[in-house]
Amino acid sequence: MIQVLIVDDDVRVARINAAYVAKVPGFRVAAQAHSAADALAAVEEIPVDLVLLDHYLPDRNGLAVVRELRRLGHQVDVIMVTAARDVATVQDAMRHGALQYLVKPFTYAGLRSKLEAYAALRRTLDGGGEAEQAEVDRLFGALWAASEPVLPKGHSPTTAELVRQALRGADGPLSAQEIADSAGMSRQTAQRYLKLLERTGKVRLTLRYGETGRPEHRYAWAAG
Repeated sequence: MIQVLIVDDDVRVARINAAYVAKVPGFRVAAQAHSAADALAAVEEIPVDLVLLDHYLPDRNGLAVVRELRRLGHQVDVIMVTAARDVATVQDAMRHGALQYLVKPFTYAGLRSKLEAYAALRRTLDGGGEAEQAEVDRLFGALWAASEPVLPKGHSPTTAELVRQALRGADGPLSAQEIADSAGMSRQTAQRYLKLLERTGKVRLTLRYGETGRPEHRYAWAAG
């Protein structure tokens, strides 16, 4: 389980974020903190893999917390979760090693996609070994490609979610017809959303060759 520390000065918001995290498989809320001092103390006292860190805290801002964590030698990962939208703050967060930056207000789906991408990144890094350039590029781009795709006009987020659920619940790659049957939609609709999700990097397309005829397109969820 990935142990997560939730840091937000608003107790109610911290509880909501904790509830979101608890719904994502593979993640556990280790603790909640409502100030910089409490956050630093929590990292010292309990095992923490990931900090969801607000910027606006009553004693020190989030970037100061990140700097202090690094000064103390803590290699815990950080995702900024904050209403701070100015480019300077975003830039400083990147320079100090924040893996991702999620702007409030956000949806459960938005946070879930970041956490799933983070989990996928950890699995890859835990494998060790050496990486070719393509793998390095994928690692560096994994978290920043994890945002929910902006759907073109005429596309429904609800339908896209049905396709996502069908793919994530499968044991292996599926055909467009199999996805359509699982999601309860027409094959044409499934294909339209699969093409969109493939373009945005959420879906991976493979070909299965039979004895005769054209190869069958098979789809798998690739976003973590």
